[in-house]
Parts: sequence; structure tokens; C-alpha cells
Amino acid sequence: MKINLTSVFVDDQAHALRFYTETLGFLKKHDVPVGAGGDRWLTVVSPEAPDGTELLLEPSGHPAVAPYRTALAQDGIPAASFAVDDVRAEHDRLRSLGVHFTQEPMEMGAVTTAVLDDTCGNLIQIMQVR
Repeated sequence: MKINLTSVFVDDQAHALRFYTETLGFLKKHDVPVGAGGDRWLTVVSPEAPDGTELLLEPSGHPAVAPYRTALAQDGIPAASFAVDDVRAEHDRLRSLGVHFTQEPMEMGAVTTAVLDDTCGNLIQIMQVR
């Protein structure tokens, strides 16, 4: 068994696609219209693993989403975690692109983490295992 797909809820799929591809560097994998409301089955993947785990940029319209995301953000809990080779270098690269971090790079045992605001309603952790 392996993880095939995971998701983050986003308020605006077009905005999320721009952030996750142009800023974070993921590649668009699937973009399929679903339903009459303009929502899409919209996934991105790492350029390092284009056939790997997909991240669904899922519309946040369900009534349970807003309180869930608000509670996570208020408590500083990331909705997802992405592995990077060098947290400090990635932090510097993203900060130069205007990304806001809610947690600066921090060493915790064998890992270094930082947490960013994805501009789509989520906190995202980047992490490096040393």
C-alpha cells in the first residue's frame, strides 16, 4: 500500500494553482472540470516525482472546511508537510518571492522545519531530515 493522493482545501483553485506551481515549483498533473459550479479535479505533483503522490487542490465549499481550517491555523498546525533538501535555502528562496512564514527555520532533533502561509487558507510545513 502507498499514498497516492492527499489534498489541501483551497478557496480559489486558480489562485492555488499559481501559488503551488509558480511559487512552490510543483507541476500541474490533472485539471478536469467536475460539476456545474466550475470546480475542478486539480492536482499537482513534485517535478522530482511526476508519477508520485498527487496533491489535490480541493475546493473549500463544504461547510465543515472553514471551522476546520480556522482551528488548524489558529493553533499553528500545518495542513501538509513537504520534504526539501535544505529548509534554510528553501526558506530564503520562498521569502525572496514574498512568501510569509509563520515559523522560521527551527531545528528539532534530526529535522529542521519551517511553516509558511500558502495564501490559500493553509499553513504548510517544509521539512528536512538531517
